[in-house]
Amino acid sequence: MKIKGRVWKYGDDINTDVIFPGKYTYTVTDPEEMAKIALEDLDPEFAGNVQKGDIIISGKNFGCGSSREQAASCLVYAGVGAVIAKSFARIFFRNCINFGLPALTSAEAVDAIKNGEIIEIDTDEGKITSKAVSFDFPPLPEEVVGIFKAGGLIPYTKRKLGLL
Repeated sequence: MKIKGRVWKYGDDINTDVIFPGKYTYTVTDPEEMAKIALEDLDPEFAGNVQKGDIIISGKNFGCGSSREQAASCLVYAGVGAVIAKSFARIFFRNCINFGLPALTSAEAVDAIKNGEIIEIDTDEGKITSKAVSFDFPPLPEEVVGIFKAGGLIPYTKRKLGLL
């Protein structure tokens, strides 16, 4: 699977409350509305300017904090194609897989790629390519790539069971 988009770059310890503000947890459930508030407290320009396929790059511990699923799903609904970080909080990482959002680890790419660059990710080859250089990331298990291609764990499971 190939993903190409503009980079939105942030720092370390971006928590789930910044990705999807907790004040909306029980009041905003519509995907379109969730997309409009993605990263609102971190970057007020994000939700209004993100394009389908854009890529978030961040430092260590991306998605720390609560286990709020909306942190992953609002990024999907906003059109984010992938998140690349130095490391992820465990539950956020799993929520990304469940919602079909590639969450990739590459410290070298995080350090080298600049905000606003256009980059390409090839999940099959394990490559992140910027204008000038290419970075490898650990190969993803076939099942995980299948979940990403299906758009999340539920559609993947339905296909496996012949329900789609």
